[in-house]
Amino acid sequence: MKIAAITDLFQRIYEAVGSFVDSFAQVELIPLLLGMVIFILYLSMRALALYNTLGAAYPEERIPYRNIWGAYIAAYGFNNVVPARGGDIIKFFLVKVSVPQSTYPAIGAAFVVESIFDLTIAIPVLTFAFTQGVFPNTPELPKLGTLDLSFLSTDPQLTLFIVTGLALAALVAFAFLSRRVVAFWFNVRQGFTILTDWRRYLREVWLVQFGGWLLRCVAFWLLLDAFGIGGSVRNVMLVLGINAVAALVPFTPGGAGVQQALLVTVFGTAATVAAYSVGQQVAIAIISIAVGFLALLTIFGFRSFGDVKRAGKAHRAEEKAARGG
Repeated sequence: MKIAAITDLFQRIYEAVGSFVDSFAQVELIPLLLGMVIFILYLSMRALALYNTLGAAYPEERIPYRNIWGAYIAAYGFNNVVPARGGDIIKFFLVKVSVPQSTYPAIGAAFVVESIFDLTIAIPVLTFAFTQGVFPNTPELPKLGTLDLSFLSTDPQLTLFIVTGLALAALVAFAFLSRRVVAFWFNVRQGFTILTDWRRYLREVWLVQFGGWLLRCVAFWLLLDAFGIGGSVRNVMLVLGINAVAALVPFTPGGAGVQQALLVTVFGTAATVAAYSVGQQVAIAIISIAVGFLALLTIFGFRSFGDVKRAGKAHRAEEKAARGG
């Protein structure tokens, strides 16, 4: 039964790709290109928020913004070609080498700070999306051929709470397994430094991320126009809701498969919708991978994502040896 569901999923993705190729001549290139440029600006704002968080944690360090930007873009691009957010490992390493006196626990805490905005904005977005009557009902979700997402439609707030709880539990577990618990928690607190000044956090992180989120909305509006779906506040919010659901099950690169199935289900099965369901993913993947690879090459001197992974492993081995195993 599972094999049949997976086969059906890939069949529908294959058909969507075919529709995308057939409909590409009808895509409006100016909104498409402008949407991709604005999407990179959105990622740049996200990188700025992370940069400000790290600046609060390491006030005496001179942290180059372009390095944090390059790490962020490269990781996002890599996440579009590998499952389970494997690009985050690249981001950890590149940020670590960009802030010489930093520690991995502090950087991990800084990444958690970044997720606070995501939780606060995801709740209203998911609430709006699931109240529009276009998302599949609980019995219909398994027919999408993806993972069973029924619990998401019934209580998205509970889902976000569970995901956050699991992340915190993992952090706590790692702390207790550490042989240097005191140092570990000191470094974690250092990564959370900006949260001790809520005004600064609101000004330099939350509002910066909110500005980036608005740019993301504009990018999706333009992409909806480019593929003939039509940009509107409602459609953009539905796309954001779909992306939020896909992010909760990151077992495929960029949420591929989950996103396509939900887009077709929410917007209908017309050829333009099928083209958009693939086209949006392809467009964002191409631009993020291209810019991410350029950042790796020009900022960090790496010639491939594989080089970064190997360098990261070597760096961790050196740090372990320096600590005496």
